[in-house]
Amino acid sequence: MAQMADNTPIFPEPGLFVGQVMHARLKPKQHKFTYSVFSILLDIDRLAETAAGVPLLRYNKPGMFSFHDRDHGARDGSPLRPWVDRHLAAAGLSEAGHQVTLLCFPRVLGYVFNPISVYFCRRADGTLGAVLYEVKNTFGDQHGYLVPIGRDEPLPHRHACDKGFYVSPFIEMAMRYNFKLTPAEDSYSLVIREEDKDGPLLVASQTMARKPLTARNLLLTFFTCPLLTLKVMGGIHWEALFIWMKGSGFNRRPAPPADDVTYITPAMTPSPGRQPSFSQADSA
Repeated sequence: MAQMADNTPIFPEPGLFVGQVMHARLKPKQHKFTYSVFSILLDIDRLAETAAGVPLLRYNKPGMFSFHDRDHGARDGSPLRPWVDRHLAAAGLSEAGHQVTLLCFPRVLGYVFNPISVYFCRRADGTLGAVLYEVKNTFGDQHGYLVPIGRDEPLPHRHACDKGFYVSPFIEMAMRYNFKLTPAEDSYSLVIREEDKDGPLLVASQTMARKPLTARNLLLTFFTCPLLTLKVMGGIHWEALFIWMKGSGFNRRPAPPADDVTYITPAMTPSPGRQPSFSQADSA
């Protein structure tokens, strides 16, 4: 992590994060699965520089591991920075655009599927000013949720919003997300509790620890988490089969939202005294 002259941390450096993903369906019948994953944390202004310094990692080129602009943002191959800046400005959060890092799965042997990627948007003093969750479904659609982060907001960050994007045929659209986030620095944790009018329906979490982003560590993850995103995509469909066999109803896919990002305002999130409990999420 970079530091100021007085050793105060500023921004997390690019890194490799290794850990687990957990999904737990709570009703109408319980179902849970866990699998090992790894992600890379990249500064969107230093993508070419970072890839040049890490053998085995390529930027917008084929390789064992690679990052491509067209997998994120506008998804047309254009640089990510203008896309992020445009949405920060539209939400009145330009101050948070001093440095932006992205945590996501890399392409492995040319293939990637990122159910959720997270942009950490920081102010000039290094404090987190906004988080942009970039969500994809298996139908090729993508939607973002941009959340402001208060300067004095305690960790873990907690926020909530209504569901605005179709993800699973086994979950209806009238849902609400509750997020609990510890940003990607030495470790990373994200818990999402999805609930309907009667309470929690699904809990999903990512918990990962940082390692140096080196060719050696990438190679080790290739063997400990082989064919990462093929496993993720295969796991999603395999688990969907089990959920369907347990009797979950099927919901038709609506048209994607007209806007590619939903801007979450403070009024849409719970106040500090009304934060949602995550005891069920943490124990699922």
